[in-house]
Amino acid sequence: MPESPILFAGSCALREEAKGSLTHCPYCGLQCPMELVTLPSGSQVFPGDPEWGLCRKGWTAAELLDRNDRLLTPWVRDHKRAKLRPASWGEALRKIAESLGKLRATYGLSAVGVFGGGSLTNEKAYLLGKFARVVLGTPHVDYNGRFCMSSAAAAITRSLGLDRGLPFPLEDIPQTEVILLAGANLAETMPPVMRYFQRQKERGGRWIVVDPRKTSLAEKADLHLAITPGTDAALAMGLVHLALREGWVDWEFVRERTEGLQELALVASQFWPERVESITGVPVFRLREAARWLGRAKTAMIFTARGAEQQAHGVENVLGYLNLALVLGKIGRPFCGFGTWTGQGNGQGARELGLKCDQLPGYRSIQDRKARQEIAALWGIPETALPREGLSAWELLDGIGTREGIRGLVVMGSNIAVSAPYSSRVIQALESLEFLLVVDFFLSETALLADVVLPAAQWAEEEGTMTNVEGRVVLRQKLKKPPPGVCTDLEILHQLARVLGWKEGFPSDPCEVWEEIRRATRGAPADYYGVTYERLRRGERLFWPCPQLGHPGKARLFLDRFETPTGKARFFPVRNFGPVEIPDSQYPLLLTTGRVGAHYQSGTQTRRTRELLEAEPEPFVEMHPATARSLGIPHGGWARIWTRRGEIRVRARWSRRILPHVLFVPFHWSGLGQANRLTNPALDPVSKMPEFKVCAAAVEPCSCPQEPESPDKQNCPEEGVTE
Repeated sequence: MPESPILFAGSCALREEAKGSLTHCPYCGLQCPMELVTLPSGSQVFPGDPEWGLCRKGWTAAELLDRNDRLLTPWVRDHKRAKLRPASWGEALRKIAESLGKLRATYGLSAVGVFGGGSLTNEKAYLLGKFARVVLGTPHVDYNGRFCMSSAAAAITRSLGLDRGLPFPLEDIPQTEVILLAGANLAETMPPVMRYFQRQKERGGRWIVVDPRKTSLAEKADLHLAITPGTDAALAMGLVHLALREGWVDWEFVRERTEGLQELALVASQFWPERVESITGVPVFRLREAARWLGRAKTAMIFTARGAEQQAHGVENVLGYLNLALVLGKIGRPFCGFGTWTGQGNGQGARELGLKCDQLPGYRSIQDRKARQEIAALWGIPETALPREGLSAWELLDGIGTREGIRGLVVMGSNIAVSAPYSSRVIQALESLEFLLVVDFFLSETALLADVVLPAAQWAEEEGTMTNVEGRVVLRQKLKKPPPGVCTDLEILHQLARVLGWKEGFPSDPCEVWEEIRRATRGAPADYYGVTYERLRRGERLFWPCPQLGHPGKARLFLDRFETPTGKARFFPVRNFGPVEIPDSQYPLLLTTGRVGAHYQSGTQTRRTRELLEAEPEPFVEMHPATARSLGIPHGGWARIWTRRGEIRVRARWSRRILPHVLFVPFHWSGLGQANRLTNPALDPVSKMPEFKVCAAAVEPCSCPQEPESPDKQNCPEEGVTE
């Protein structure tokens, strides 16, 4: 398992110098247990479970707590042409109340939007959604999870009736025979989880990896299907076709536990192997081998991640893989199942607790009358005052500047100036807002554009719960006080509600918020009622749904029935496939984006961590040597990449791990190497997921940029913050 270069040999001695406290990592959906130790030299973390370990992001997480460039006071801008300057909390709150009040009075309640993040705890996600709908009265609340797992969530809900990242605990993985992973590079993005996959291999298991790149995970696979980006649905339906034709259908399972096979079979007949090869680039013999392994195995698991999901046909891609799992009978049984990997720390919990424009707490539809009545009663407002469905994340940003678009925006826990697609358009939109409030612990690229920036506490400085990739609730404990002048997000929401006229209903105590969450989700699909802080502090492993006190939680879903009205899973014929943009003479290549092991999301945290920045100091384009030679781009040389939306300049890395007609650029950087300047905001019609993972592009050699791009001097603060 990959570990940090930090010397581990002396960790026992270091740990003896100061007693540590247990908590959980601030990064991905694994929520690895860790121990924080305060030493004279600063804070240091160690694995909370010696057998579990940490990735290098986890190992270095404590460095962020001690950085001297974190925000320690509010910052305000006196007018649009002014620079940010330090301000008191009183001044900042007065400016927020005045600005938001003016916008709502002038343009109506829908003139203000709220944009949250999947790193927020359950308590913060719940209260932010409540703040948007109750205090601001706006329907326009969404979060960056819309850019993460929305396609998988929509597909799983349609097919199985209930979405939870993994419907089984991680310890089930070593027990299965064959694993198919589509668009997931877990060896780099979630290294600690590889221990389960390695155990599966040691027991004689096999891996099938679907990815256009020979990633670290694909290199370890028994079978790599090097797919052309954007063609997952065709591949999945091709495997369904082979299962039907070669006799690998589990007919008993299909008859008793599914519905809709007849229509699926009719559509699948159109995806014969030779046609699928022509679409995906995967040879027929490999398609047959993959289908044979899955069909003959007694147990199997199928997983998707962002590579298959962040597409304009992302929902259909995931439905295709779900169809495959269902037709083989490899779901709803021990050591079988379909799952998706939650990228953000609380991407799962945030959407379950109402931080999406179309959902209420408990994973209930905002259009459901009974759910609306129950939540409105809990929140102390008439049901008619509870807003209906609002705009999704990209629609919210794209609508800025239009007649019906928002005029003000509250951002908490997200760096949308870097993470949103077509980012040059987004930056222009944010600059055009009449008011932008950002809550963050660093002066991110989005915060630089704000009219008011409020300093927030970090992960070890506040208490709260997270729902990890398994659907298991973990308690992130407060281990140290925030620096003077810094507030927790709950304290900030409490103060914002107060200055906007709500004296009650927005507590700053996470325990109090959690008790309200328990009531808000009672009887709902994502039922947290039986989960208490006391049980979590005792170390109980609690999965949702957990409907009663003393209930153990449901670690494994769908063993008895699916959560559809009939109790049966639904097949969905998949007809649409392929990227929105097809290569042509002007844009002859396909661009895909993704992560590298040393960085996370928009890089706000990892680009400020010395060891991680040394490991990956700059963005790059990965391209096949044959393609690079034909264009005259040397390894290590500068390359200009452009699409229909913009251009970037990055160094080239030659690699035979990538298909000749594909380029790969990681998305963790801003400025000249900002990958999302290029990406396509075309949306999946169901999930509203933008097409991050594929667009037509061109590349050519270029000279070294004159100088690194710096933040807009107009937006930089006058003093006191070092970027």
